[in-house]
Amino acid sequence: MTKFISFLFLLITPSLYAQEKILILGDSLTEGHNLNEEDSFPSQLQDILNKEYRKKKFKVINGGVSGSTTASGLSRLKWFMKAKPKVMVLALGANDGLRGIKLEGSEKNLEKIISTAQANKIIVVIAGMRIPPNYGENYTKKFQELYIKLAKKFKIKRIPFLLKDVAGKKELNLADGIHPNKQGYTIVAKNVFTVLKEVL
Repeated sequence: MTKFISFLFLLITPSLYAQEKILILGDSLTEGHNLNEEDSFPSQLQDILNKEYRKKKFKVINGGVSGSTTASGLSRLKWFMKAKPKVMVLALGANDGLRGIKLEGSEKNLEKIISTAQANKIIVVIAGMRIPPNYGENYTKKFQELYIKLAKKFKIKRIPFLLKDVAGKKELNLADGIHPNKQGYTIVAKNVFTVLKEVL
């Protein structure tokens, strides 16, 4: 509810509307599962941008919803387009992989999201995802390669792996071993910024 109110405020406040928006479209990894909003990586990314760009204002929109798959991405993008984002970081697909959803379906969903964003002159950066080998080596390999394939096809920047230097490290994750803690998200925010700054 807090994020929804913040987004409505973003839409109706002229001073904020003048800022360049960066939409992070994702799932619980974006939302900041079981953490305070300021500890999520979009919030920490906002802090980095504030420090790095003192003469240029950016507003990061946390478009993360826990449990989201690629199937819901297009409808959510269309809703967030009301804020007219300049850039979208596409961070969806982890839940598809964890549920063993057919990659052909995930690929088509991601393609629709990317093509819709580009048709509306939104710069897209895609965040690479990886999954445990629960569904076999072949599925795991093709899942990881999907993000490389999409980046090449649509000629967009790619964050090699959203959770680089965080995944599998107990001290950087919550007890579930999947979602980063505040310290883990600090690293994730830096991973995103490293690539994002190339399109700003």
